Amino acid sequence: MDFLEYKVKFVKKALEAGYSEVEIDQYLTYAKVLLDKKLPLIYNTSHLAALTGYSTRYITRAALYPKSFYRTFKIKKKNGKMREINEPLPSLKEIQLWINKNILLNIKPNKFAKAYIKKTNILDNVKYHKRKKYVFNLDLVNFFPSISTKTVEMFFKKLGYSDNLSNLLAKLCCFGDGLAQGAPTSPALSNHILYEFDDLLGSFAVENNLRYTRYADDLTFSFNDEFDVSIIEEKVINTLDKTVLYSKLTVNREKTKLLRQNDRQIVTGVVVNDKTQVPSSYRKQIRQEIYYIRKFGLSNHLNRLNEVRYNYLYHLLGKINFVLLVNSEDKEMKEYRNAIKMLISNRPT
Repeated sequence: MDFLEYKVKFVKKALEAGYSEVEIDQYLTYAKVLLDKKLPLIYNTSHLAALTGYSTRYITRAALYPKSFYRTFKIKKKNGKMREINEPLPSLKEIQLWINKNILLNIKPNKFAKAYIKKTNILDNVKYHKRKKYVFNLDLVNFFPSISTKTVEMFFKKLGYSDNLSNLLAKLCCFGDGLAQGAPTSPALSNHILYEFDDLLGSFAVENNLRYTRYADDLTFSFNDEFDVSIIEEKVINTLDKTVLYSKLTVNREKTKLLRQNDRQIVTGVVVNDKTQVPSSYRKQIRQEIYYIRKFGLSNHLNRLNEVRYNYLYHLLGKINFVLLVNSEDKEMKEYRNAIKMLISNRPT
């Protein structure tokens, strides 16, 4: 519904309900900002409740007492450390999915952001950095949780939502004091909140004959002419402080790397020196896991690893599919994929 159509209907009903002209003007001013952006018009908590199909009481409690509405568990990261996941319970997740579909996915992401975007994959990120003399990678620490509830609230205010509603929407999308690591709203919110950050770094890159992309928390600059990377790092840090207010986002200096042509240049897990391919060590690890499964059997292999994850096979299948995403003609990985799918289908539920 466009604003003019809404205005006619609203004024008629508002006058019948006894609203004053001042009140009507206030409501219409608020509505115009949102409808012109093709965003859903939401006036208050009860209005959001009606739109999502949940009671006002449920939505208020979910915002005020998030610990009661999440399941928390840990998964192992590539470096062996543990990552905490805060997964919303089904009803809260349904509300978050509504916010994601009706608000967040109606906003265009920055062209320099390459993760969490429909009909794109990791290859859409790495292609910008192929065959470059220099690749400079930076990483943001503890990405989602470092984007604070206050930062999320400011984002919704900037869209045009009222102070109270922006506070409510932010709390529904956050756990603790940051984006929930496991909420369906976190990916799109992170992209939108870092829009200006990406814009400024993208402009900086163009001005200096560099290429820039951001894939979630992974920032990559690539170039052919020598360039002082300390300038890039300083620019990233200053731009974070300037654009993502009230956040705790910082650069992980341990993961900052300048890769030259004679190095193995890796961008978001893919080698980009000449043709795109996964690192040989990654393939070797998959090959080794398949070998041990076949030699000892799945149960014995899991016992040897002290592996307790029920979804281990799906995790391994994900690794294989990643290799096939980069090289769809890899016959060895195709054979492994079929073998793992067979194990999954034969496994008791």
